[in-house]
Order: sequence, then structure tokens, then C-alpha cells
Amino acid sequence: MDGTLAVLFLLTGLIDMWVNHCASSCVKPVAAISRHVLSAGDLIFEADSIGAEVYYRHDLPLRFGPFQPTIGASIDSLGDAWVGLGAVNAFHLWDGKAFTQLSFMPGIWLRGKGPIMGHPVEFRSGIDAGYERPDGMRYSISLDHRSNGDIVPVNPGLESLQLRVSIPNP
Repeated sequence: MDGTLAVLFLLTGLIDMWVNHCASSCVKPVAAISRHVLSAGDLIFEADSIGAEVYYRHDLPLRFGPFQPTIGASIDSLGDAWVGLGAVNAFHLWDGKAFTQLSFMPGIWLRGKGPIMGHPVEFRSGIDAGYERPDGMRYSISLDHRSNGDIVPVNPGLESLQLRVSIPNP
């Protein structure tokens, strides 16, 4: 996988901003539901499962147009860690019961015994899709991709396929 998820995040976010947010102000800050997002699943390198990863993300209680700031961190069974910050953008379908969410987060990769990623700066882009209960709890499956975006010649990429739970923070 390459930067497809990052490009998808940018394009859908800009279209969403133009269609749904620019009548009042394209990136006017507004209150949003803060969420604690927990996920765990398979860590994939060059199409092979190489371990497991747990991931925590906190979606902040503010949006700028469709973009909600977020911070996140993950650790895997090989002792590698990633920490980053960026934004998420959610789309609701079928009366708000189903949703899909795209994310993009630049961050720092701290290698343990895992693969050589080429650079400590690693961009995490992702997509998840799932169900949102009336109380705001979300259950989804997610696919995340990390790579350094070709800022150096070595750029193998790393994916994670995870089950995710998102808990609204009152």
C-alpha cells in the first residue's frame, strides 16, 4: 500500500469542507465529541503477519470544518512504538448508524526489534468502517498504513488490521 489512504483523506476532507462547511466558514472551529479510541490487531509487513499491535487515539473536542484534531500512540509485540498527531474525518451513513472515518497523522517511529522503516518520521493514514450506537459508542474494523512518504529511499511501509472501539468522552 502506498499513500492512497492519505490522498483519500485529503480529497474527501476538502470535498466535505466545500459541500458542508463553507457556507458559514470553511474551517471555523466548532465543538465536537471527544473520543477515546482503542484498537488491537494484526501487524503486517510486506504482506506477512509479523506480530500484533495495540493502538490508542484521542480525538479532541474540536473540529475545524470536517477535520477533528487527534493524537495517538501504538506499541507492537516486537517492541516498536509510534506516536503522532493529526486529524480524522468521519462520514455517517444510513441515518447515522453506520460510519466510515479517514485519518492522517504524522508521527515518530521508535524501532524495537521490528522492521527497518527507513526514517523515524512515519506518516500513519487509515480508514475504519463500522457501526455507531445511539449512545455514541462505535465498533469498527480499521486498516492503517505507515510509511515515511518517500522522504528517504528506504520506504517499505507497515500495515495494521485491527478491531476498534471508540468511546465518547462526555
